Amino acid sequence: MDLAILNQKLTGAFSGMAYSTAEACGQATVEVPADRVKDVLKFLRDDADLQFDMLLDVTAVDYPARTPRFEIVYILVSTERRHRIRIKTRIEDGRALQTVSDLWRSADWGERECFDMFGIRFDGHPNLKRILNPDNFYGYPLRKTYPLRGERDPAFLDYKETEPA
Repeated sequence: MDLAILNQKLTGAFSGMAYSTAEACGQATVEVPADRVKDVLKFLRDDADLQFDMLLDVTAVDYPARTPRFEIVYILVSTERRHRIRIKTRIEDGRALQTVSDLWRSADWGERECFDMFGIRFDGHPNLKRILNPDNFYGYPLRKTYPLRGERDPAFLDYKETEPA
């Protein structure tokens, strides 16, 4: 993926939007603001020159000492052009992103996993519920602040997490 062409396309389509691009091991990474991520993903899918037609993964990374805390990562593939791209955005705990399950059906499970394991919500998701943990499970196991030995661990007696929806 040529970063110059990608930058030209994004600048033309989203003038005034602050974003950053980088490349590592032949894969481009674009970091965009959370309020524009769905627009950027839709553009990358629909643009005739880019054709990122497959969403390979939606995942998250927890950085509890950083603000914003969570980084959401979307990995897209162009089956026609044989390119891969990583789109990143950052959000605060308690803030929701717009779902992209209406753009790619494969986002359904990835977004549900981000909800189940990190507590990240996706507005407009058709069925946002736990998929790996029981419905009555308390907490979000992939948060770095989650107690490793369970709620009775003396090191985490003051651990407080938001209730699942």
